[in-house]
Amino acid sequence: MARRAAAATPALAALDDAGVAYTTHPYTAPGTRAYGTGAAEALGLDPRRVFKTLVAEVDGTPVLAMVPVAGTLDLKALAAARGGKRAVMADPAVAQRLTGSVVGGIAPLGSRQPLDVVVDLSVADHATVFCSAGRRGLQVELAPDDLVAATGGDLAEISSG
Repeated sequence: MARRAAAATPALAALDDAGVAYTTHPYTAPGTRAYGTGAAEALGLDPRRVFKTLVAEVDGTPVLAMVPVAGTLDLKALAAARGGKRAVMADPAVAQRLTGSVVGGIAPLGSRQPLDVVVDLSVADHATVFCSAGRRGLQVELAPDDLVAATGGDLAEISSG
């Protein structure tokens, strides 16, 4: 995987700044709300390798949760992973305001407001994984260890299904 000379998004700039090797994969973004599944289908990928970035709130504090598009976020598990009592999904408008990205293009890096990240343990099942590069129609492929290190994320079992 090669680094890019000019970052197209804040997420890619953050990866460049961290010295992380990655490959970008543009695709035609689906017009549906199942953006992650659409990305996996468009790129011909196993949906267990494509991670969606969701904005949730644990006891009122925003957090980014990364789970495979083949699964769903377990809010109770997310709350436990953050040492909280209750987790809820953030309103889409709040998610967009916090991250600076539209729903379907939220990346785990380069957010307008720095947010803690929790990555599902299944990330370690793959040599490389895919996630949004910060806009609809652009995925980034990188090693799981690099994803976790670059985001400063915690690993936890937060996906069901």
